[in-house]
This record gives sequence, structure tokens and C-alpha cells, in this order.
Amino acid sequence: MKKLIFGIVVLLFLFYYVSAQVQLPILNFEKLEPLLRKQNDTVYLINFWATWCAPCRKELPDIEKIGEKYATSKFKVILVSLDMPETLQSTLYPFLKKNNIRSTVLVLDDPDSNRWIDRVDSLWGGSIPATLIYRGKEKIFIEKQVDFNYLDSVLTLKFFKP
Repeated sequence: MKKLIFGIVVLLFLFYYVSAQVQLPILNFEKLEPLLRKQNDTVYLINFWATWCAPCRKELPDIEKIGEKYATSKFKVILVSLDMPETLQSTLYPFLKKNNIRSTVLVLDDPDSNRWIDRVDSLWGGSIPATLIYRGKEKIFIEKQVDFNYLDSVLTLKFFKP
């Protein structure tokens, strides 16, 4: 009887563990690209990052705060993870949970970055973190670590003028 109860407990734990796993969209660049060109009145902040990138990890709390500050505006944060798909369960999902990341997260699985980097922005040299902020045809591309004050001033001056 003890073995049966133990087996049931193990099965319930496994069921809970598997069902609690985060599932994120995994896209190639063709599926991601339309998110970089929406023509509406929403401001999009799209950040390219990875868990193995220390400056990326450092800036994420500030990007989350910006998302909270502008939550009542027409503003959307999309975090595009460049983590390898085979590390999602072991690295990305635990990182997102531990750091309480609430922004939309997508995984870009398109290893031929030489083909798509210029399509994000012609000035992008390929390093991360990199952030695209745009509304319609207005856009700013930032290829460096950002913080809350920098993002807030860019958004205020360019997109949410007082």
C-alpha cells in the first residue's frame, strides 16, 4: 500500500511539474518580422536578449519597469530571446520565473543571423542586448544595455511627448 501511495504522489508531482512549465512561442524570423513592422498607434519596444548575456540580464528589470510605467498607454514590450531551443527548459523558463518576467517573451530560432539582422535594422552589428522602439514609421534602434531612465527619456521625447 505504501508503494501505491508513493507512486501516486510521484505521478501527481510529475503531472504538476510538467503542467507548470512555461510554453513560449518559438518563431523563425519570417514569423517574427511582422511584429517589427506593425502600422498602428501602439509604441512597441522589442528587445533582443539571451540568458547567457550578462548585460541583457541586467537591463531586464528596467525594461519590466518601463512596461509597468506605460501599461495604461498604447505600449507593448516584446522580449525576443535568442536562447537555443534545447536550453529553454533548463535555463530560459527558470530564469523567467525566478525574475518574475511578465512581458511577452518569444523565442527566435533562426540560426542564420547574417540573413535577418539587417532586416531588423540596417545599423545593427549583431551584438546584444539590442532594442528596437517604434510606432509606425518612427523608430529608434539601440545596440547597447539600457536602463529605466534612458528608456523613459527616449519614450518621453520621441513617442509620448508631454
